Amino acid sequence: MKTERKMGAGVAAVALGVMMAGMAAAPAQAEFQGKSAGDFMVRLRAIGVLPDESASTSIGGDVNVSNDWVPEIDFTYFVTDNIALELIAATTNHDVSHTAGIDLGEVNLLPPTLTLQYHFMPKERLSPYIGAGLNYTFFYDEDAPGGAVTSINYDNNIGYALQAGVDYAVADNWYLNLDVKKIFLSTDVSINGGAITADVDLDPWVVGFGVGYRF
Repeated sequence: MKTERKMGAGVAAVALGVMMAGMAAAPAQAEFQGKSAGDFMVRLRAIGVLPDESASTSIGGDVNVSNDWVPEIDFTYFVTDNIALELIAATTNHDVSHTAGIDLGEVNLLPPTLTLQYHFMPKERLSPYIGAGLNYTFFYDEDAPGGAVTSINYDNNIGYALQAGVDYAVADNWYLNLDVKKIFLSTDVSINGGAITADVDLDPWVVGFGVGYRF
């Protein structure tokens, strides 16, 4: 299952590369319009979710949480030429272990994130932006490895997000995109019905690149 997820992410990344190459080869329209109030943008990105984890556990030590690369879709609405709202949707899978060598199994994350963005130079082809907002992460399909760890539970939680990125228009409506987010997120973990507990700060970096279409 893990291999299939990685292969799926790899195929998505290759497809994304082909799309970007096609967009880069598209001729520019005679008069470039740029981003405007009322516009709606959809992007498809390949993202890497890279936890910057630390933990306080009832048995001491720390935890390790693996990275994951997955496809992501996001939706952006421009309230004004410069100000926009963005909502992202993706799900990731992570292996978790204790630094003492204890396997803590796998967990899936669904972290919808809403940011308020400011777009610099919206009428130019190269238009950077910054943003800040809220994240709510759902932890699901926790998979305890068995043996000494028979059950594990992660509490859903709200977090904060900071964002910076840039759009580059290869045609009037088609954009290439590079985006980086820092999400400040923690969760309470209960192992074996509370016999072991942990307060885990995940605080992942989310690095993405892809293509977007502006309606």
